[in-house]
Amino acid sequence: MAAQGGGVLFQEKVSRLLSRHNGRPVLKPNRTLALRDAVANRKLKKGEASCITEMSVLMACWKLNTFTDGLCSTELSSFYTCVEKATAAMKNKSDQTSLQGGRLHPKLATTLLKRYPNPRTEI
Repeated sequence: MAAQGGGVLFQEKVSRLLSRHNGRPVLKPNRTLALRDAVANRKLKKGEASCITEMSVLMACWKLNTFTDGLCSTELSSFYTCVEKATAAMKNKSDQTSLQGGRLHPKLATTLLKRYPNPRTEI
């Protein structure tokens, strides 16, 4: 019962803070302002593009040599080695996701939320 009263007080305070003219709310939420028990399962952005220079050199070579792979073998091999290095680096970076920094994957965040439901519990 006390938690519900606290929620009402919190919503009143939020509406007062968001009001512009005499209690008229600027933002009128269509749902109650409460935290959920799960995190939205969204895909994370891939990040910055890599191997752009190698790809540009390869495409320029193809254009000069009428798109013949045999004449652009050195550019092709340098592009593929760059892609392999970038893929390995991205995999290592995703494996090293820690609680200290960076973003948590939504599934991991939901798992931690279920394991530690009290936000004041230290991990």
